[in-house]
Amino acid sequence: MGVFSYIKSIYALDTLDTRFTTPSTASYQSVIDTRDEASASKRDDSIPGLGVKTDRHGRPVAQPSRWGTVEFYFYYVVFIVVVPYMFWIAYDVSRPSDPNYRKYEPWLSKGWIPGRKIDISDAQYFTFRRNLPYIGALLAFHPLLRKLYNNIRPLPARIGSPRTNGGSYVSAAEGDARIVQRASFDFGFALLFMSALHGFSVFKILIILYANYRMVTSPSIPRAYLPAATWIFNIGVLFVNELSDGYQFVKMASFFWPIEQGGSIIAWARWLDRYCGIMPRWHINFNMTVLRLISFNLDYYWSLNMRGSSPLEKKQLDPSNLSERDRVTIPAQNKDYNFRNYVGYAIYAPLYIAGPIITFNDYVSQLRYPAKSIELSRTIKYGIRFLLTLLAMEVLLHFDYCVAISKAYPNWSDYTPAQLSLLSYFNLHVLWLKLLLPWRLFRLWSLADGIDPPENMIRCLSNNPSTVAFWRGWHKSYNRWLIRYIYIPLGGASSKTWLSSVRSAINYAAVFTFVALWHDISLNLLVWGWLVVFFMLPEVLAGYAFPKRRWENNLTAYRVICGIGAVGNLMLMMAANLVGFAVGIDGLKNIVHGIFKDYSGMVFLITAWSALFVGIQVMFEVRQSEYRKGIFLKC
Repeated sequence: MGVFSYIKSIYALDTLDTRFTTPSTASYQSVIDTRDEASASKRDDSIPGLGVKTDRHGRPVAQPSRWGTVEFYFYYVVFIVVVPYMFWIAYDVSRPSDPNYRKYEPWLSKGWIPGRKIDISDAQYFTFRRNLPYIGALLAFHPLLRKLYNNIRPLPARIGSPRTNGGSYVSAAEGDARIVQRASFDFGFALLFMSALHGFSVFKILIILYANYRMVTSPSIPRAYLPAATWIFNIGVLFVNELSDGYQFVKMASFFWPIEQGGSIIAWARWLDRYCGIMPRWHINFNMTVLRLISFNLDYYWSLNMRGSSPLEKKQLDPSNLSERDRVTIPAQNKDYNFRNYVGYAIYAPLYIAGPIITFNDYVSQLRYPAKSIELSRTIKYGIRFLLTLLAMEVLLHFDYCVAISKAYPNWSDYTPAQLSLLSYFNLHVLWLKLLLPWRLFRLWSLADGIDPPENMIRCLSNNPSTVAFWRGWHKSYNRWLIRYIYIPLGGASSKTWLSSVRSAINYAAVFTFVALWHDISLNLLVWGWLVVFFMLPEVLAGYAFPKRRWENNLTAYRVICGIGAVGNLMLMMAANLVGFAVGIDGLKNIVHGIFKDYSGMVFLITAWSALFVGIQVMFEVRQSEYRKGIFLKC
């Protein structure tokens, strides 16, 4: 493979996550077999295991390529001019010569690019950047420690009648031995890991975990009430954690003993609070653990309804070669819902702090049988892609101080409409990158350790023309969790009648209300959650007004109409995310007022809409290119 081919493969969807190029109903071993056969016969280099999708008439969905047309050559010229100009505008207001530079300079830090400071005023990215060397060391140390443990406690010699599986021999007895080996290590390392992160607060976490486990496994609660008990307990934990500020030992001690009576106990509690680990505010990250607690509870509850019948036997499936969907939906064995596996899953070190999220069934399945999708060459490419993304973030923060500008409470009227819009635009990109980097690093750690969780980000922030599809691709593992544990149990979505459409909107509202409360108990995020649902309505209504089946004879006109609508979608999505995660409601009001304060704002807005329209047409063609390769993503 040449250098350019290798670089291209780094940015392939298959490198990002095999789930994007493999049907969820197909085992990855079958994909490997098809790929090997294709390589041997040198038939083609397309994604194996996927056919060409057809519509209801049997015609291919993908349209002929437009990359070489006159229309797209015009778009290339627009890109060559507009994209550098966008970066220049953001850079121009981030130079020391800018009149407002002194206002936000205190938020800047010394940079590693000569002549430039760096904007690491965002608390989340600052924390991630500061701890990056330690996480990198753990990424190397943790898999090596597991190998050492495996050598000390090796798997027993092959037992029973082996069966072949893609060239390797796997038996049920070996699977049982492997889950004991891996889960025992995960359990022990989880306790050490939490103790280092949270100090004596580890006992608070273990009490919550044990209470949840006993609640769901104890016969005292009738089976029919387990889902309700699960939601009430875990949402209650989110609220109480926040309101109690993590249950400080001093506050708990002073509640039972007045300070004048319990001097020694209060002093001891104060000493416990001092030894609170690397991350004292453990409850801030505990919302990720809550998702795993709910996953364990509901997976266990659904398994109770399937006792006495084995889906594996009914479908005649090989448990060591399951599809991704089967790993998620087929319950684990009865004996797997034990406290050791539960703690190992809930506090699985690579995914504990920020995810991605993996269901309990999937985790146990991968403990018992290694995932075929983990290949060293792909993991290395994934690591290179992470480093390139980190470099992009660092360069952006050296030349665009959008976060520091917004934190300095500027007078937005000092900026032109173009400057206001692009500062907001790049602010969202910083938001996207600061979430993307931890997710990719922790997923890389998990891949190195032998567990393949879902990739959280499919598309770049600037490659999302659809509001609905955007939320399918943003925080993908969380989106899948919401669908499995909230959206489908509520009834999902339907547009057959107006009543079903209203019910679907209510389901969306319920999901995004939970999402907002789960992120943080704040007004801005509640408004964000409701705005997201409200801003989905124009796209849904447009789908009713302009159904694709009526435009099958004029797809070019339909593409233009969709492009115009998608521009509005982008504006609404940017507004919602600015409210929720960047400048808040008041900040958005000031930005909008600054854009519309005179006619120049309207001129800029028309220019921006035109540029966005060009970008959206390119997005559409990117998806058509994927269709031509047999890749069909819903985002």
